[in-house]
Amino acid sequence: MSSEIIQVLKEDGTVSPLFKKETDLTEQDLKKIYETMILTRVYEERSLKLQRSGRIGFYIGCKGQEASHIGSAYALKMDDWVFPAYREPGVLFLRGIALKTMICQMMGNAGDPTMGRQMPCHYSYKEGNNGSVSSPLATQIPHAVGIAYAAKYMKHKIVSLTYFGEGSTSEGDFHTGLNFAAVFKSPVVFICQNNQWAISVPVARQTVSESIAIKAKAYGMPGIKVDGNDVLAMYQVTKDAVERARNGDGPTLIESFTYRLGSHSSSDDAARYRPEGELESWEQKDPIIRFEKYLLSENILTPESIKKIKDDAEEEFTQAVKEAEKVGLPPLETLFTGVYKDMPESLREQMEDLINEQKRLGASEDNSMAFPL
Repeated sequence: MSSEIIQVLKEDGTVSPLFKKETDLTEQDLKKIYETMILTRVYEERSLKLQRSGRIGFYIGCKGQEASHIGSAYALKMDDWVFPAYREPGVLFLRGIALKTMICQMMGNAGDPTMGRQMPCHYSYKEGNNGSVSSPLATQIPHAVGIAYAAKYMKHKIVSLTYFGEGSTSEGDFHTGLNFAAVFKSPVVFICQNNQWAISVPVARQTVSESIAIKAKAYGMPGIKVDGNDVLAMYQVTKDAVERARNGDGPTLIESFTYRLGSHSSSDDAARYRPEGELESWEQKDPIIRFEKYLLSENILTPESIKKIKDDAEEEFTQAVKEAEKVGLPPLETLFTGVYKDMPESLREQMEDLINEQKRLGASEDNSMAFPL
């Protein structure tokens, strides 16, 4: 197992001479990937402003990791399954979710598919085969393995892909998931987005292995380390892993070597623990700038078309927020209606009592207990 890091695009946007494989991506594909990366970056920058102005309660971002998850997700078919962590909003954009729905989820209003039951940025998208985000580390890994094993058992030609950070490799679910998947050759792709920091814990305090990818050797599966800021490398390596899984050859562990340019979340200040100069050095490796240079050099995009893509993303976000802020809070009865398929009579009585109590008290101007707290 090689410790070599796979790269297609060098930091200056030129194609690495070490990369020999022809890509199957068309100009239309490349434009779509770029547009999704821009929308994801705008979504992050504007959402942080919403949080700072008190219009949403919390945000957790992916700045610097757009190539990692968008490039890899583009290698999937639409009926494949994704089990994300919480830094993969671009996957949902690729799979067709409405931007307004994403913003409603952050607001926890009646347009939120989970009706305010989840934390902001803990998205669910059933229609896009995107599993619900969960805060505890690594719990999505067994879910991805389970659905992959079920697909194999039922002879469905689908693949499951799961994202997690390097901090999750210290959890038991990581071992359990990889071991089970390897033993039963489950069609699953594991992508560890090694962004160097598990909140304030550096990767050097997470493992003494020479890489995350090398851990795959113990489980009997391929382990590949990829430049996670190179969208074309992420696409190509994931495509190969997906094809391998779909053909019945079992799982692959991909280490996406990337960097979290922002703080862990809107509740964190990364300047308190990151070494001086580290952020600045990684900003020079910004995945969007690198991809832009490539697209410009290949005459796929022009400075004018890039500006239009960015302006359109800004306008789309502005309009989506305006629409989302008109949506009211989830109806009171949704506290009860989503618990059981067939509501027990005891729960129905409680629901009716609470609705009657609300009617008796009348509407209140005090929203201090409204979601998000």
